Amino acid sequence: MLVKQLSVFVENKPGKLSAVTRLLADNDIDIRAFSVADSRDFGILRLIVNDPDKASQVLKNAEVTISVTNVIAVCIGDRPGGLAEAVDCLYKANISVEYMYAFVEKSGDDAFAILRVENNDKALEALTEGGFTILSAEKVYSI
Repeated sequence: MLVKQLSVFVENKPGKLSAVTRLLADNDIDIRAFSVADSRDFGILRLIVNDPDKASQVLKNAEVTISVTNVIAVCIGDRPGGLAEAVDCLYKANISVEYMYAFVEKSGDDAFAILRVENNDKALEALTEGGFTILSAEKVYSI
């Protein structure tokens, strides 16, 4: 029930982000969710794509620095308090969230969060026991 996330290190210069996203587009890789965090000289582009293995190879072949991390995709009710309930569930299980970002389906009433936590197995158990739906990698890659 884990999803592969690509973390791409992108230099903070004009055109660098464009080059990475163009490379993916030119290789028919669809971005499903993303987050960008920056520092002074580099940014980290975190990506969920429809074909993470192909994307990883394409980026490595282009000498782009990347890492692959397993993350959790959880379905959260798209309403006030939906996120709070999921985060409370993790808090009660004493699970620390390192970072998270959200995405939505093209149509539907749910929102989805990508979670990077200190212990995936414990988080999966806590969220499932809390009544949350965990999305399979295949589902996330095809949304």
